[in-house]
Amino acid sequence: MTMASTITDALPRPNPNSVKSLVQDPFERRTLAEKLRVKELGPEQPDLSIRQQASEKGKRYMRGFSRSWYSRKAWLAGCGHANALFCFPCLLFKTTGTDPAWTVTGVRDMKHLSEKVRKHESTRTHMDNSVKLAVLGRVNIATQLDDGHRVAVRKHNEEVDKNRHILSKIIDCVKFCGAFELALRGHDETDSSDNPGIFRGLVDFVASLDSVLEEHLKAATVFKGTSKTIQNELLDCMLSVLKEYILEEVKSADFIAIQADETTDISTHCQLVLVLRYLDANSNIQERFFEFITIQNATADTIATALLERLSTILPDGHKAKLVAQAYDGASVMRGATGGVQRKITDVYENAHYVHCYAHQLNLIMQQATSHIPRIGTFFSDLAGFSAFFSRSPKRTTVLDQVVAHRLPRASPTRWNFHSRAVNTVYEHKDDLLKCFQTIRDSGSFDPSTVREAGGFVRMLEDEAFCFFLALFHKIMPNVDMLFNQLQKRNIDPVFIKALVQRFTDSMLTIRASISSLCGDSASDEQQQPIKRRRMLGPGEQQRLATEICDTILVHTKERFSFTQHLISATLLHGELFPQHSVKFPDTALETTVEVYPMLNKAKLKTELSLIYDNSEFKACSGAVPLYQFFMENNLQSTFTETVSLLKILITTPMTTAESERCFSTLKRIKTFLRNTMTQDRLNALAMLSMEKKLVRDIPDFNNRVIEKFATQKERRAKFLYK
Repeated sequence: MTMASTITDALPRPNPNSVKSLVQDPFERRTLAEKLRVKELGPEQPDLSIRQQASEKGKRYMRGFSRSWYSRKAWLAGCGHANALFCFPCLLFKTTGTDPAWTVTGVRDMKHLSEKVRKHESTRTHMDNSVKLAVLGRVNIATQLDDGHRVAVRKHNEEVDKNRHILSKIIDCVKFCGAFELALRGHDETDSSDNPGIFRGLVDFVASLDSVLEEHLKAATVFKGTSKTIQNELLDCMLSVLKEYILEEVKSADFIAIQADETTDISTHCQLVLVLRYLDANSNIQERFFEFITIQNATADTIATALLERLSTILPDGHKAKLVAQAYDGASVMRGATGGVQRKITDVYENAHYVHCYAHQLNLIMQQATSHIPRIGTFFSDLAGFSAFFSRSPKRTTVLDQVVAHRLPRASPTRWNFHSRAVNTVYEHKDDLLKCFQTIRDSGSFDPSTVREAGGFVRMLEDEAFCFFLALFHKIMPNVDMLFNQLQKRNIDPVFIKALVQRFTDSMLTIRASISSLCGDSASDEQQQPIKRRRMLGPGEQQRLATEICDTILVHTKERFSFTQHLISATLLHGELFPQHSVKFPDTALETTVEVYPMLNKAKLKTELSLIYDNSEFKACSGAVPLYQFFMENNLQSTFTETVSLLKILITTPMTTAESERCFSTLKRIKTFLRNTMTQDRLNALAMLSMEKKLVRDIPDFNNRVIEKFATQKERRAKFLYK
């Protein structure tokens, strides 16, 4: 045995309940017998020689520790080695959140000891540790419960399991009907009915695959779950869960935009739709349907009041700056500079800049080309006659199918791609249509009115002016189609739109430059055709009208697609302009951007943009979304903070209200095919389930969330909550 070990053995060992012993040999490492021994001994409470000089009102005095504190607070433990006070329960059961002054360093501040003791006693960790020390060595609380109570709890939870399983299956049936816009009610839902409706039929089908649900439907007396009251309550709960989830996404988003539009539904009620656009936590663009709002009329005051009421809930005070854009269809009641909806919203949300729907803008551009040039209006009216002629008679359609084998699309006043389809169909099948009309005239089996109209179409197809305009718009319409289809996408942004508009303008300039050759081809075709055509326009007049058409489209494109002040910022991030910006920095656009979006740091934004312009890696990005994704994928968002903020604003700003139009399509189907008269909450719930079906699938534990809301909505006889 060495001398060192002899000396160590000779030193007195600290008591097992002393602070020093508990620090050297933590309580959790000790055996149960040792722990019980420490509990039995309680905290060690030695005399402490704590002296603290203090002064009050100019008088100096000495504060010292008094043993009376041990009798006042039994949990206090003293340490002569550290000459400090500790908390005995917290020292034993060290947990996260405990003040280290009571478990590591000790407390020596006598002046504020009363305050520190009172504050520590009120903490949750101290209370929890005191309870752990009190029950140490006793039988577990759960095992102290009598057997009868435990059996009752187990049976209750088993019944809850069964009820929640049944309710979850019924929720799945409601979700299915809502997603596919199927009627929830049947005409006769009694058990003896041969046709109880889709919902009851779906529930019965699910029951045939699930024995628990089947047994429940046969034997249920308290809660069956298929009544219209339960359906409505479940719809309320689903709508509430989905709205809460959307509001949570909005809360985490940096910026948000609204889209709104109004229409009159099938029951002649004026409905306002509200759509929210934002970037979610995964950097995906979301356009979420929020609700249909019933309004008394479509005046600016009524619409603005309804929107402001909803926005106060979506964006409470302190978050108003997050609303950066508002998009409408462009009606005068919406866009008025002084009394329109956009002005009234901007008065409250100063960053909510107005964007006229660009899909509507394109429609207006094409309408200008027809309304300002009478001959073009006449041309499209004549073109619409083809589909109208065949749609009125199955017998005529049969001849069309036999000869042409291609149905003619009907024109729509608001969707120019249907005009495009009509132009392309008539142009590509012109000879077949001539043959078809000749067949109708020569067959002798049609009534005189049909023969007379067929003769008119023959003369129209042989008309030089009609064929010229048909060929001209056959060149123009594919470019209009391409732009229109791009404008219907959710992930469209101002930077990308600027490139699309430039591409469309270049295509129109190319067509304008080729008009002379188009007129020449028309003249040569006329000479080659054996059929004698009527000459209504000379080549010079044709060229003049074609030039006027192209000029009208170009002028209105420049005017209507010119970016307003707040969208000048898009030019800062237009990839094709980067080489130009690297030579001469766009200071004017930067000034405008910072003025419109004051939350941006001008100096840092200019530094970041200068680096982007000089770096070839960024030039390949064709829009705000690709550029934003580049930053996120390469973890550069913390480096280019201001640029990323600007990109978020541009991406959040909606360029079209296409989502609003889709919402109205759903509204029409729901009101027509489901229930024409229903409360607004039911209508919103059914619309939400239909339009946000992907969100319903993506929300984790959606059914459980609905069940929790359903169970706590009111007192229920059936059990759905665990004990």
